[in-house]
Amino acid sequence: MTDLRTIAAIATAPGAAGIGIVRLSGPRAREIAAALCGRRLRPRHAHYVRFRDHDGSVIDDGIALLFAAPASYTGEDVVELQAHGSLPVLRQLLARCRALGAEDARPGEFSERACLNGRLDLAQAEAVADLIAAADLRAARAARRSLEGEFSARVEAIAADLLAIRVQVEAAIDFADEPLDTLGGEALRQRLEQARGRLRDLRAAAERGRRLRDGLHAVLVGPPNAGKSSLLNALAGSERAIVTAIPGTTRDLLQETLQFDGLELTLVDTAGLREDGDAIEREGMRRARAELARADLALVVLDARDPEAGLRALDADLDPVPGRIVLHNKADLLAPGAGAPDDGALRVSALTGAGLDALRARLREAAAAIAPGEGGFSARLRHVQALERTATACAQAAERLQGEQLELAAEHLRLAHDALGEITGRTLPDDLLGHIFSTFCIGK
Repeated sequence: MTDLRTIAAIATAPGAAGIGIVRLSGPRAREIAAALCGRRLRPRHAHYVRFRDHDGSVIDDGIALLFAAPASYTGEDVVELQAHGSLPVLRQLLARCRALGAEDARPGEFSERACLNGRLDLAQAEAVADLIAAADLRAARAARRSLEGEFSARVEAIAADLLAIRVQVEAAIDFADEPLDTLGGEALRQRLEQARGRLRDLRAAAERGRRLRDGLHAVLVGPPNAGKSSLLNALAGSERAIVTAIPGTTRDLLQETLQFDGLELTLVDTAGLREDGDAIEREGMRRARAELARADLALVVLDARDPEAGLRALDADLDPVPGRIVLHNKADLLAPGAGAPDDGALRVSALTGAGLDALRARLREAAAAIAPGEGGFSARLRHVQALERTATACAQAAERLQGEQLELAAEHLRLAHDALGEITGRTLPDDLLGHIFSTFCIGK
């Protein structure tokens, strides 16, 4: 349960309709509302009231609503004061709430209380923030499905299976003299394999949800002077990157966000990759390789006059990237009548704009592919990482079961179960919980 503080915040600033909301939550919410409104509020009734200051003067008139515990967003008494007017009016209302004993809410504290009081699990609480930040209808629908508990339900179903398997393994430890197969070991292994299959499906769905929320992360990579920065400028429609004929001009990462049908694509320009270079350029190349390691898509920019040499120099660096689009840039420098690339590459010119429409179409396809299908849900990077740790621990448990090392198998199953618990907040440390909610809006 949460502490005894009563918190208050401006939950919604005045919008087009000129309506703003001050929200209260906690044990003194009713008392503070009664003093502000000059009357006791009935739960789940809209009251037209005048909000009064300490001297009886009217701050504003509006609507007051009481949601009694535990049937409220936070699980505590919650009061919403709907005012019209301006932000100074809402600030005056908030100041009056403070004078009556409320304290300023921390960022995300309303959702944190909802989580701690069992009204939402952590994944659902995060979906509230994702729903607010959704850039298009697909992202909003995915966040809504997470808020309704679809993601959490799949996580908890796998967690329940792993816990049941772990219980059976630990029970078998008491019969160490008996071969595991005489205690149902084969059925146990099959059950674990089935759980691992469902986990693989959930990881793939969570990764799609993560990409929908965060956008596609694409990296421009290539040898020095292949025209990466010129290509970034052409796609961005502005002079974002410095362009010169000197190899090694780009030393640091430069990021640009593009929109395709409501989906974001983050495009990162990187230092040209080669063997030599001064200390600063080598650091730029190190950062480029680190960016590639977490990229969804590599835009491999090669000089159209000798693309094979550039690609040979990059092959090892491209291994971690799940997708790539190969671009033969500087097509304007080719001799007239040059044949089309035979490797599926796109021939483009950042200088003349040739081939850029085809590149944008490819990028649009890549961005659209991240949108989850019917039933998809939103997810975050931390969810994907927790599922990856779960998969690793399950693989180790399966290996230990095969060798009948039951104590080690039980420990790996415990680690897998705990990693799943981090997603819903069941096993999350308090300091990490506070860090997650600190990224929320104050009124949420």
